[in-house]
Amino acid sequence: MTKRHHSPRIRIRVATFLGLLLVTGLVTAIWADASESAGDNGIALKHLSLEELGNTEVTTVSKQPVKVARTPAAIYVITQEDIRRSGATSIPEALRLAPGVEVARIDSVRWSVGVRGFGSRLSRAVLVLIDGRSVYTPLFAGVYWEVQDTLLEDVERIEVIRGPGGTIWGANAVNGVINIITKRTSDTHGTLVSVAGGNVAEDSVGFRYGAGNDKNLNYRLYGKDFNRGHEFLSGQRQFDDWRMGQAGLRTDWEVRNRDTLTLQGDLYNGDAGEKVGITTYSPLATINVEQNAELSGGNLLGRWRHVLNQGSDVELQGYYDRTDRREPNYGEVRDTFDIDFLHHLTLPARQNFLWGVGARLSPAHFIQVVPTIAFAAHSTEQLYSAFVQDEIAIVGDQLWLTVGSKFLHNNYTGFEIQPSARLLWAPNARQTVWTALTRAVRTPSGIEEDFQATGLISTNPLLFVRAIGDGKFTSERLISYEAGYRSLVVPKLYLDVATFYNDYNHLLSAETGAPFSEATPPPAHIVVPIFLRNGLVGKTYGIELAPDWRPTNWWRLAGSYSYLQMDLNKERSSLDSSTIKSTEGSSPHQEFMIQSFVDLPKNLEFNLSGRFIGALPAQQVGSYWTADTEVGWHPTHHILFSVAGQNLWQPHHLESGGDPGALVEIKRSVYAKISWTSTAD
Repeated sequence: MTKRHHSPRIRIRVATFLGLLLVTGLVTAIWADASESAGDNGIALKHLSLEELGNTEVTTVSKQPVKVARTPAAIYVITQEDIRRSGATSIPEALRLAPGVEVARIDSVRWSVGVRGFGSRLSRAVLVLIDGRSVYTPLFAGVYWEVQDTLLEDVERIEVIRGPGGTIWGANAVNGVINIITKRTSDTHGTLVSVAGGNVAEDSVGFRYGAGNDKNLNYRLYGKDFNRGHEFLSGQRQFDDWRMGQAGLRTDWEVRNRDTLTLQGDLYNGDAGEKVGITTYSPLATINVEQNAELSGGNLLGRWRHVLNQGSDVELQGYYDRTDRREPNYGEVRDTFDIDFLHHLTLPARQNFLWGVGARLSPAHFIQVVPTIAFAAHSTEQLYSAFVQDEIAIVGDQLWLTVGSKFLHNNYTGFEIQPSARLLWAPNARQTVWTALTRAVRTPSGIEEDFQATGLISTNPLLFVRAIGDGKFTSERLISYEAGYRSLVVPKLYLDVATFYNDYNHLLSAETGAPFSEATPPPAHIVVPIFLRNGLVGKTYGIELAPDWRPTNWWRLAGSYSYLQMDLNKERSSLDSSTIKSTEGSSPHQEFMIQSFVDLPKNLEFNLSGRFIGALPAQQVGSYWTADTEVGWHPTHHILFSVAGQNLWQPHHLESGGDPGALVEIKRSVYAKISWTSTAD
């Protein structure tokens, strides 16, 4: 599968897609004119103007509300309307809408997500939050995307920072921060019921009920359940079916004018089909096991915010998270306790000052299922942190300097520091120029601290290979240089450009050690050790563009283009022979997306998106172009019928080979959905 082989087809598909956009615009214009003369007003759909888009307040950059246009970072906001009209059925699918984010489906259950490179099954260089609660797992350094879920209708927005966010959020926010923010309960009064079904997303149901006392106490309850079928695996038995159920609650209570309390939590349980290779000593073999992973867990979060005076407030947040994973080759039960305190105040000389402290304890119990995969039976990750940040207005409302640092201590590498400096210049109300210099770290995880995985190489002679994490891995480190430009070019055209140059050292490497003999378990055999070390350095650089054009009040065109170049090298002492190629070849050099959102008369909507993703040579995945579409009809304010098609250009195609085992192709799929809402009186 080469680029030359696919380029004629890609050109045809691009031409077809652009032609469809043009025809859609012409047909809609004619229909809109006819409907206007007939007096059809229709139902007004929610759209932010481009000026309102720039004034949207985000909190991920500084833990305080800041307008997007005044943010000295590469941030992109995916709104609830964007999610709904994209036809996305999961959070990773919605993340495709953000520039610089690499999203690939491995199979029906698993995803590979990366930001500015280093895409992987667990997204090890990205910190993911849900309402400010970290969902990063310290066992494998990353995110289990298949259990990070909520009712998509309850998501207010997803804030995506491309670039390091360690000064505010701490360890592991190296290449990016993704914060999924749900709606306040005062915005979800009433009842919502949705039912959907299709050929891959076979069936799903969701509900929500919200109410309050019309004064200061509001709440909601929600639940969802879905079954997802297999993707395509040529000539082999399908294994990747997926079933999951989840329920949760949230309460917001404004105790007095100065105090707000939030309490929220979720419970989930499900089965996810897997196919894993397992090496056994007796019998001596490597076998493929097809079995469901049993996934369950829950969380409970509390947050208190108190306004001290104008421009000054404190916030205290704590959460508990429970994870219980029983996979075919290992099991883990983990409890995480986290607490954070934040103080925001306004200082003289136009300074916006923040400081805070935090602590996290995460005890875990590892369940050994097979003798060839082992962790420490019991371990406890400990993380203590403090941070300071000061935003200084240097020249009126035009030039700001933001400086700060995160100080943290973990039980693996001890003390770490993550400073940053950001400069933002707004020459006028419609333009922003910013630049940033940041240091970030990824601290070791359980897999690098105390881990052994053994695989069979040959039976004659009897030879094994063993990956070993023995506690000698230190933190991966990044120095990041960024710059960006935002402009409301004309009232109907908005442009966001970001560039970056990242300098990494102490990156993960696989170092081959001297073979040794081993008598236990019998028979005697030779083991080739592969130690997890910090033998790689590297640089990445690139550019991201995200224009947004509103040619009329009923047609929006949005798009993005991302270019990434990775250049990794070995340190002089490194003997690594595979990690550079596998890492550089697992992120696309180029990504392109264009989206069309059309409001048709008669309360109809038509949404179309196309994307091009570059090749992943290390994973035997070629470049591809595909398209998604969604058609919706609002017969009343309370009912929405929609039909969505995903991956329409091909019957099936590869997106990732990043999970060991057979390459699974992603099917063309269609599903229909009906939603009913009622607003509380």
